[in-house]
Amino acid sequence: MRTEVIAVDPQRPDPAAISRAAEVLRAGGLVAFPTETVYGLGARADSDEAVRGVFAAKGRPSFNPLIAHVATLEQARALAASWPAVAELLAARFWPGPLSLVLPRSGFGVCDAATGGGPTVAVRVPSHPVARALLAAVEFAVAAPSANRYQQLSPTTAAHVLKGLDGRVDLILDGGPTPYGIESTVVDVTRDPPRLLRHGSLAHDLLRLAIPALVVLDAPVEETGEALPSPGMVRRHYAPRATLRRVPSGAVEATVEAALREGARQVGVVRLEGSPGTPRESVVARSLPRDAEAYGRSLFAVLHALDDLGCERIVVEDVPGDDAWAGVRDRLERAAEPA
Repeated sequence: MRTEVIAVDPQRPDPAAISRAAEVLRAGGLVAFPTETVYGLGARADSDEAVRGVFAAKGRPSFNPLIAHVATLEQARALAASWPAVAELLAARFWPGPLSLVLPRSGFGVCDAATGGGPTVAVRVPSHPVARALLAAVEFAVAAPSANRYQQLSPTTAAHVLKGLDGRVDLILDGGPTPYGIESTVVDVTRDPPRLLRHGSLAHDLLRLAIPALVVLDAPVEETGEALPSPGMVRRHYAPRATLRRVPSGAVEATVEAALREGARQVGVVRLEGSPGTPRESVVARSLPRDAEAYGRSLFAVLHALDDLGCERIVVEDVPGDDAWAGVRDRLERAAEPA
């Protein structure tokens, strides 16, 4: 299969490009497209055959469910067997946007393959103009995980998608870099109180303003083959090819030295802006902002770049521990080798 790539204006996507992508989705094909979080790999959510194509392209196990993306609140409600008051509250406050809600599944509009055969469905109304135009054009839910190979780095540009999925998908809509750079936050509203299943672009301190009783689940889930309620819950995820270590600021230099002594030919270092470091051969250093949102926007792009430069080890200076950084910390923890 040859993957078609169409460049689109991220704010005013060309109707002809959207029409072409909608045609591919209607026919059961796979389309990668930008959302405000990362690039998604979409298939029509009501077709087991089409959704199985997503799992095959990614090499993703069938028990790890997908998020159903829709254009409107009314479409989201139709996918749920019930719509609790907390879902209405969160949708009113954060949709369109980087929040996915896990709801009891209605059996309408989303096939078994998309949910892993489980009783719930994760639903999101994205805010990116390209995603919204595409969803409005097809008028059905689009099941879309991140457009990368399973457990590998998430894509924040079309080039990242092409690197991992060239020849595996029909079409990529290239809308430039994604604004947030980290996947959506996932909240399970089938329980009382609601549970945060995955940290993401929407910080959970903002969620707590809406739901003070929110329960935060931080422990990773073991892969047992049973359907999971949400994507992004297994321990190993979002990982570069290089071995990644997350260490305190004072341990960065020693960890780099150890990697070089152990035979690493090239080591990448990711520091917070302003942190001291000693330039040396065989070390590629990158700095990221001390603002959580700006850091998250660039994180995956930097890790992609260090992988592409051939770094065998990546040493990441630890980030702050407050709630605003929870999404970033989650991605680094799942990308890192166990200590």
